[in-house]
Amino acid sequence: MSLARPLLLLTLCATLAGCGGFRESRLNPLNWFGRSQPREAVAVQAQPGDPRPLVETVVGMSVEPMPGGAIVRARGLAPTQGWWAAELVRAETATEGALVYEFRLLPPTGPADVSTPQSREVDVAIFVSDYKLEQVGEIVVQGATNARSARR
Repeated sequence: MSLARPLLLLTLCATLAGCGGFRESRLNPLNWFGRSQPREAVAVQAQPGDPRPLVETVVGMSVEPMPGGAIVRARGLAPTQGWWAAELVRAETATEGALVYEFRLLPPTGPADVSTPQSREVDVAIFVSDYKLEQVGEIVVQGATNARSARR
């Protein structure tokens, strides 16, 4: 009995020491996607039926892992205050291994102030399942004037 405890403790320590490389591993969900980078826009097929224009500028983007998938968050800068009904809309593209979203929103219904850039920012997010992420190496969010992407 006295030999069992030290042996168990030694085995546990050896197992934990072997997990040190997991932090940099691709198996670690926290390493799936890095920080977003500016990117050229991706050619996409036109999507009829959505009257919402693209946000003027995508100023930020992140991919946050969570159980069952990841949350893609984006922040866009509209030309005036009051833009609404924001959504990341999946875009069909011929780019292999890329998941492309268009940042779409509706303009204000009446006159709107310009004010500060912070007051014109719009945040949006979408959940993407692990199933959709299996073959994806890059996630792209596009606006009217730019795009941002995060790579594995």
